[in-house]
Amino acid sequence: MADILTRAGCFIAIILLGMVLRRVGFFKQEDFYVLSKIVVKITLTAAIVKSFVGRELEPSMIILTLIGFGFGVLMMIVGSVMYLPQGRERQAFAMLNASGCNIGNFAMPFAQGFLGPVGVIAVSLFDCGNSMICLGGAYSIASIVKSGDGKFRIKPILNNLVHSIPLMTYIFMTILGLLHLSLPAPVVEFAGIVGNANAFMAMLMIGVGFHLNGDPSQIGDIIKILGVRYIIGIALALAAYFILPLPLEYRQALVIVFLAPVASANPPFTAQMGSDFGLASAINSVSIIASIVLITTALVIIL
Repeated sequence: MADILTRAGCFIAIILLGMVLRRVGFFKQEDFYVLSKIVVKITLTAAIVKSFVGRELEPSMIILTLIGFGFGVLMMIVGSVMYLPQGRERQAFAMLNASGCNIGNFAMPFAQGFLGPVGVIAVSLFDCGNSMICLGGAYSIASIVKSGDGKFRIKPILNNLVHSIPLMTYIFMTILGLLHLSLPAPVVEFAGIVGNANAFMAMLMIGVGFHLNGDPSQIGDIIKILGVRYIIGIALALAAYFILPLPLEYRQALVIVFLAPVASANPPFTAQMGSDFGLASAINSVSIIASIVLITTALVIIL
């Protein structure tokens, strides 16, 4: 228990370090986007490659991808139903900001730090399905709801998915694992060195980008959206851990992802949709705090 709390405390300390460094001027708010590119396109990708190497996958493991996709769809439906009486604008906002999980920048470092390679693979497979929601799927459906034109556009979704380096890496490494193939040793060694920096870089990035504007009018929506999301997440985490007939490491990984924050892509997609970016950012930031507490508590119990 002490080791778990110590490591979780280190993660929190790195987030606080990022916040302090931004406050004293070492980082600017716009540096968040540079750090985000480094994490998503370099360190996270390397961590995925390293974790998959030497692990043979079975077709049955793809159920984790279906679970990731299904959870995203479920939260979109829940968001839509919650705000159905309040009009299309609010309904679309809730659909987008209640869905998706922050896997690469948040859940993945926890999996790396506490569960090891098998847990990282499980989280990665979940994120294959999750990415289809948070990298364009939820935004496209929410935009249709808001506009009311009923026109579903698959091209923007596919464009976002194809240009997602982590998702393409997931798919590539999954195919290699199913075919029982491996990468050259120098590539694996390089990926290991770079991937080891992912946990630190991801937590530092979260600290630099953390933002709450203190608007009291947002509190009701934050509590409503995140309250329902975490009630469902906790219920699914319990069901996954105690009911699903999967290896222990996979069930532990599902606990982490079901308690993860909302997708980090939600605020920019909200702005692109012409909705309340400030509220979306506040929901995202508060969900990070809530997830740190919930995941740390869960790890103390299940490890």
